[in-house]
Amino acid sequence: MPNSSSHFPIEKISFKKGALLYGVMLFVFSFGVYWVITSGEKLQNHSWSQITRTTEALNQPISVSLKSPISYKVIDQTLQQLIGNLSHPLSMALLQIIIIISLSRLFSYFMRMAGQPAVVGEIIAGIFLGPSILGVAFPMVWSSVFPIASLPNLHAMSTIGLSLFMFIIGLDLDISMLNKRIQTALFVSHASIFVPFFMGVLLAYHLYSGFAPGGVSFLTFGLFMGVSMSITAFPVLARIIQERGLSRTPLGVMAITCAATDDVTAWCILAVVIAIAKAGDLGAALFTLILALGYVVIMFKIVKPIMLRLSKKFSDEGGLIRRPFIAISILNLLISAYIAEIIGIHALFGAFLAGVTMPTDHKIRETLRLKIEDVSVLLFLPIFFAFTGLRTQIGLLVSDGLWEICLLVLVVAVAGKIIGTVTAAKLMNQTWKNSFALGALMNTRGLMELVVLNIGYDLGVISPEIFVVLVIMAVVTTLMTGPLLNLIDWIWKEKPIANAEVVLD
Repeated sequence: MPNSSSHFPIEKISFKKGALLYGVMLFVFSFGVYWVITSGEKLQNHSWSQITRTTEALNQPISVSLKSPISYKVIDQTLQQLIGNLSHPLSMALLQIIIIISLSRLFSYFMRMAGQPAVVGEIIAGIFLGPSILGVAFPMVWSSVFPIASLPNLHAMSTIGLSLFMFIIGLDLDISMLNKRIQTALFVSHASIFVPFFMGVLLAYHLYSGFAPGGVSFLTFGLFMGVSMSITAFPVLARIIQERGLSRTPLGVMAITCAATDDVTAWCILAVVIAIAKAGDLGAALFTLILALGYVVIMFKIVKPIMLRLSKKFSDEGGLIRRPFIAISILNLLISAYIAEIIGIHALFGAFLAGVTMPTDHKIRETLRLKIEDVSVLLFLPIFFAFTGLRTQIGLLVSDGLWEICLLVLVVAVAGKIIGTVTAAKLMNQTWKNSFALGALMNTRGLMELVVLNIGYDLGVISPEIFVVLVIMAVVTTLMTGPLLNLIDWIWKEKPIANAEVVLD
């Protein structure tokens, strides 16, 4: 084969000749630019002299201030430019993201060292960056890095990130898994919802007069408190089960199944609460729920088959999906979130439903999850935790003497989950050890609780004080999971949880 370089012969030249040619080129270019600029300044001065003569002739003097390039020192200009760049919205957003991600990784590392899920560290990092810790220790730094004007940008980024994350949660939800163990899972999971839900509504009766925002009906406040008591964090629970080696045990499978059923049920209840909160009364809310039901039917009966056909069309011979289908999937996610927001049941529910209705093929779901998960979990979720932390003012508990209320909420949340789960599991012929283990796992609230709380806060359903109380409850109940499982192992020493058998239907 002939050498391709023969078509384009390259002549070797000496270093001196190359340097000389480069110098000549640089001189000609610099002289040409200098000549054009100096000529342009003459045009500028001529233009301004014409304006001055015209205004003098018309007896209408104007004040013109021209800054000469040499009127300020170069160092002053540079410093002013740097200060201006630091306060630019884009620079501020990038600085906030850098601080948030760095601190989240640091706290996550410490939590993993302590045997806790990494997400707990991210939650605590968000609270640390808020007015409760950083704002008290370094108020000037905190107000400079997180000014109030920048919060809408963080809110928008966190909402987009949460939509991506809820799509992943929907992808991880295997409906067929629920069908295989529907009897036990449905009974146990719904007991773990209904008991704390009732206790939450009862708690709302005690809190409504003193802590409900003005104009919020007891129906809305009570239903939301019930939902906040009954949430289980599906993603955090799955991570805990995986880290403890319970993923392939009957207990782990049952806990994941119950948590998945919990998620579906809790989000349906939350959709009802959001509809009532936005509509204002049951009549208008009923119309919203009818629209929501029609939307769900369309997603399952029309959108899901279409996505299945498209996945086959845009797949190669090895079953791997191509980029067009990934783009269509993300577009489906955004459209679904948009429609859910327009209907009045929140964009996050639409993102979750878009994930649930994706084709059930494992390769497709795994590919989509890998494409989206890292950006969502590593970038956007820490922003959401930080935004939640910026809303969490723990000082309100001290100033208003709300620690007793915080303790009461925590007791109600833990007792409702554990009592409901343990009782139902025992009625389904589980051992005491397995029943309490399920109760400890279902008591995990984590990220999903914070998502629900932020929705309620945005809707004005809960006050800042109750928001802080419920955030603390979410953190504490998540931190409790590992120690509770260790305690159960210690009490029933004869049989570790990882080897425990659970009766499956």
